[in-house]
Amino acid sequence: MELVCPAGTPAALRTAVKAGAHTIYCGFADETNARNFPGLNFSRKELGEAIVFAHAHGSKVLVAINTFPRAGGEDIWHRAISDAGSLGADAVILADLGLLAYTAEHHPELRRHLSVQAAAANPDAINFYAEAFDVRRVVLPRVLTVAEIKAINAEIDVETEVFVFGGLCVMAEGRCSLSSYATGRSPNMNGVCSPASHVSYSEEEGDLVARLGGYTIHRTEKERSAPYPTLCKGCFTSREQTGHVFEDPTSLDATRLIPDLAKAGVTALKIEGRQRSRAYVEKVVRAFRGAVEAEAQGRPMPEGLLATLSEGQAVTTGAYAKVWR
Repeated sequence: MELVCPAGTPAALRTAVKAGAHTIYCGFADETNARNFPGLNFSRKELGEAIVFAHAHGSKVLVAINTFPRAGGEDIWHRAISDAGSLGADAVILADLGLLAYTAEHHPELRRHLSVQAAAANPDAINFYAEAFDVRRVVLPRVLTVAEIKAINAEIDVETEVFVFGGLCVMAEGRCSLSSYATGRSPNMNGVCSPASHVSYSEEEGDLVARLGGYTIHRTEKERSAPYPTLCKGCFTSREQTGHVFEDPTSLDATRLIPDLAKAGVTALKIEGRQRSRAYVEKVVRAFRGAVEAEAQGRPMPEGLLATLSEGQAVTTGAYAKVWR
């Protein structure tokens, strides 16, 4: 199966290629991609050089243009699509219906992948995108079981890509009303979930208190590691009980399910983490390249290699093999 790996910077892209990534996904340094953080992403010049480097080493590059355009500001997104194509990108990852239509009409030669932000989670939706916009691959939301993925693949003629490691988004894949409410900035529109500019920390009564947009998310004892303050993994008090209401601060690791995903007809395995360091990218990509090769050769899956890189140093297989509480 194809291993699709993240790169938030040109250095991370080179690291991912050298570590064994078949494909790298990245984005421009603006609001057209859903990891719009300061210091991340690519200028046009950087992306062009990165694509040349990747192709020279046998890797492909996908450009994520996966936010939803502002009314009247579509030109920014249209320019990103045009530039991605002219720079030699192997595909663009899109979520917005208007952008899919624009690309199909004006850049029909540019391969189109459907972003997880579109939240297409059933055959009817996926077949619509394929028929209307010639979408060649869909990134499936992280709320499906392996059995459901297998059933979907039996009814579509489109490649499927699934997440196997990294952040576990449970709020409708970037359409998080909670983060938007707390910060005034939408993950889908502005490309930022829990933006750093709205995060603050303080010491109170011996605890480290984390707030997002003025809302207290965590109170952590000094000797314990504190997760990044995202609302979906926040710790709240409700009816005299305190705990993680929506999801525990943990990371997705579906390594052991790779053989099952292969049998379910999955084409590509995706690693989350464009905001991560080069060291993180190298370790995760090498581990999963080994796992993909082990699956192809019928060897057992390696396990437990990446626990120290996960959020809260804990991992889960998410919805793939889980009943939601």
